[in-house]
Amino acid sequence: MRRVEHPRFLAALQEVEESIDSAWRDFCRAEGSTDEQGLAEIVLQDTSEFGWRVVDGALKQLTCSECGEGLGAGPTGCSKCQLANGFRFAAREVDRPKVPPGNEHAIRVSSAVARTRHRYSPRARAGYEILLPDLLAGVLPTTPEAQRIKAQINQLTDDELERVVTVNDLSGVT
Repeated sequence: MRRVEHPRFLAALQEVEESIDSAWRDFCRAEGSTDEQGLAEIVLQDTSEFGWRVVDGALKQLTCSECGEGLGAGPTGCSKCQLANGFRFAAREVDRPKVPPGNEHAIRVSSAVARTRHRYSPRARAGYEILLPDLLAGVLPTTPEAQRIKAQINQLTDDELERVVTVNDLSGVT
């Protein structure tokens, strides 16, 4: 079974999508607006003013005029999507209570990779996707742990990378 088909990954991705949708709905309600496209365009004018989930929610409301995909989610050759994808990384991130500092940043990066996986290399996808469920549970690897995980990932073929579901799988794949 490929990682992206695994229930662990699908549940984590669904949790992220639901958190983005919820943040967007709450934001629209707080702004008293039903014009979601117009509001999304305002958010993208200065993403540093908003939480990352609101920014990702805004991106979900818009279609790229260059490639026709969701803004920021189009092919890597689309310059408008490349720019919009970068906008999400200027948004605010506030760690949730009772998680290690940096956990929210890791969730944001991991979820961006998992949600637009065609924009990233197989090695980047594997690293971020296998950690996403743990990050959502409040876990954050230490720097030495992350370096060990990266070294193990770098030893695998692209096919092996797609079969890795958890960090523990890394040592048993080859």
